[in-house]
Amino acid sequence: MRSRPAKFLYAHRVLFGAAALALAVFSAFLVCFFALSQTASSLRLTVVIDAGHGGVDGGVTGVTTGVKESDVNLAYARALQEAFEDAGFRVVQTRPTEAGLYGVATAGYKKRDMLKRGEIINKSAPVLMISVHQNYFSQRARRGAQVFFRESSETSRALARAVQTSLNGMPECVKRTEALAGDYYVLNCSDYPSVIVECGFLSNEEDEKLLLDANYREKLVSAVLAGALSYLSDPAAG
Repeated sequence: MRSRPAKFLYAHRVLFGAAALALAVFSAFLVCFFALSQTASSLRLTVVIDAGHGGVDGGVTGVTTGVKESDVNLAYARALQEAFEDAGFRVVQTRPTEAGLYGVATAGYKKRDMLKRGEIINKSAPVLMISVHQNYFSQRARRGAQVFFRESSETSRALARAVQTSLNGMPECVKRTEALAGDYYVLNCSDYPSVIVECGFLSNEEDEKLLLDANYREKLVSAVLAGALSYLSDPAAG
């Protein structure tokens, strides 16, 4: 004769079996969902955004407002991150805060800062890297965005040309320029397609005013994104 617990289990064996099956199916679903989400995440293309300067290294300053280049760079870098993430990319920032990457500001801090940037870029293995800067020139009439690339890198040259073309197409562009070769550490430290985008001249009053305008920032960021997407969509870019 069965005990009461045994009778209960026997009487409800179909119900318990269905519950166990449902739990197994749900568990399998969770495992598959997690696996698919991890796969999708790993398939997202990575872009590195490098906000130039930072910490004790403020870079150049605005001719009218005295704004630090490092702060302007960070604002543009954050806007670029948002734009690329909205486009489906995974974004790595070398300098996500106002601080530099050198640790303690002792002798050799600039070299330590640059080496850390190179380490982050190479570890991230990006499809492209964009370093954000602001320009300065003794002749205050100089204006406009300028893109630099490493001369020995054809992929960087192609990326720079695509971004420069997009920037030249902005209504605010006062003079169309060509992307230029530049010998800079952040361009030489890896073999990934890399460019420096000098968004404008803080030594020029008109450019400074535009660079500090949130609406213009969004326009310039959109132009950089469009240029990067143009480069990535070109099979010849490699």
